[in-house]
Amino acid sequence: MLSRLEQAQQQWGGSLSAIDNWLTERQDVLVGYCQLAGLPPFEQTDKALPNRNDIKSFCQLLMDYMSAGHFEVFDQVVAQCKKNGPNSLALAQRIYPNIAKTTDFGLTFNDKYAEINSDEILDSFDQSLSSLGQFLEDRFELEDQLIEALYTKHS
Repeated sequence: MLSRLEQAQQQWGGSLSAIDNWLTERQDVLVGYCQLAGLPPFEQTDKALPNRNDIKSFCQLLMDYMSAGHFEVFDQVVAQCKKNGPNSLALAQRIYPNIAKTTDFGLTFNDKYAEINSDEILDSFDQSLSSLGQFLEDRFELEDQLIEALYTKHS
């Protein structure tokens, strides 16, 4: 996921400030995800679950990222796709429902873990985090398709 982000930043960086900001937020989400999952370079030696404050901070990053996508970037991309013609619009209309599914999963993750008060709920945290990682990877791929369609028409 990190290499895909670096490619996206190199390929589309500087094309639109909204996309630049969004990719920066994507990077923050990925770093937070790696920290929670104990992935390199944030490997944990004690195999303990992350603390509640770290989970809460990650959930906030996740919500900020998803909100930026829905309320800033997607609207601009879809509007531009409409201008680019029926093929671009059809792509946006095909991709957007799949992105919405990833948003639903992110919201469910946030609802479950952002304000956790019980250790019992953490029993399923590793599995939920793993599933979230897959949804994020799918989402980033779909978002990149939209950005590519927009960028191709304007570069």
